[in-house]
Amino acid sequence: MKKYKMENVDMLVKELSELTHYHKNNCNLYSYYVSTFFKNLNSTEDLKQIPYLPVRAFKEFELKSIKNNEVFKIMTSSGTSGQFSKIFLDKSTAQLQSKTLVRIFADTFGNGRYPMLIIDSEMTVRNRQTFSARTAAINGFSMFSRKRCFALNSEFKIDFDAIAKFLCEHKGQRIFVFGFTFLIWKNFIQEIRTAKRNIDLENAFILHGGGWKKLQEQSVSNDRFKDTILETTGCSNVRNYYGMVEQTGTIFMECEYGRLHACSASGALTRSRRDFSVLPDGHEGIIQIFSTIQRSYPGHSLLTEDVGSTTCNHDCPCGQKGAVVSISGRLQKAEVRGCSDAYS
Repeated sequence: MKKYKMENVDMLVKELSELTHYHKNNCNLYSYYVSTFFKNLNSTEDLKQIPYLPVRAFKEFELKSIKNNEVFKIMTSSGTSGQFSKIFLDKSTAQLQSKTLVRIFADTFGNGRYPMLIIDSEMTVRNRQTFSARTAAINGFSMFSRKRCFALNSEFKIDFDAIAKFLCEHKGQRIFVFGFTFLIWKNFIQEIRTAKRNIDLENAFILHGGGWKKLQEQSVSNDRFKDTILETTGCSNVRNYYGMVEQTGTIFMECEYGRLHACSASGALTRSRRDFSVLPDGHEGIIQIFSTIQRSYPGHSLLTEDVGSTTCNHDCPCGQKGAVVSISGRLQKAEVRGCSDAYS
């Protein structure tokens, strides 16, 4: 398949349509699903006509468009009731994911490598038996590091001595802090406040994602999250991102105005929880996300289990074009099962 270069929405639709046919020809389960539930694949002219695959399918089936001997890496993500997604990557897809992530990161934080403080335990990446979403994220964003320090010990408690030594070694340098949202809040920020210790991150930028459901249950908004980090560490540059292991690489990065933007290789729209019809901009429903770099498995058009809204022609003051996503919650279990009826 040719390398993706997006000039407009029509080009995105064309590339996604090509991927639909590619996966249909190379993944029997996907071919059966698409042939059963979607018609007129040869007349795709709009994003809403691109067949969507419920993200839960990866928890129940092995979906790949490559031969077994071409599998380079298998990524997993934990789920409810012990279920987890299995994502099969070949070398080409893994490289595309890395290149796309580099572009997104550089557009937000600039080119270069930074001392990296990881709000997690090293045990998370040491276990080679599993390759979880957290492991994938840590290893993926480590491309932008030149030295790493894990802020939490094996018991997920703050290692104040290790952090102090790390910050001393890199005094005056720009520090890249990365972690999953809930770990940063519960195991880092709240522990600092409880211990009444000082960790100066005024010269750092923080990137975080995932775990919002637990924070919302505690009434922790994005603004409160950022304000508390500023009060506790002095860090004012805090960015959230939206993404999932099923579409690694094409994350939606938060801009300085707090909006989550699609990158040039991705897009999004919102579907009704009642009949899966496409909703107008700003209307709440189920988020559907697109990516042109998922080549080894049919993950290019996914119906997520996230509830929110999208705006496809948003004029953001930051200057970025394309889709903007706003996430408000997760589908209830009954609604999730309703989505699964689309492929069961």
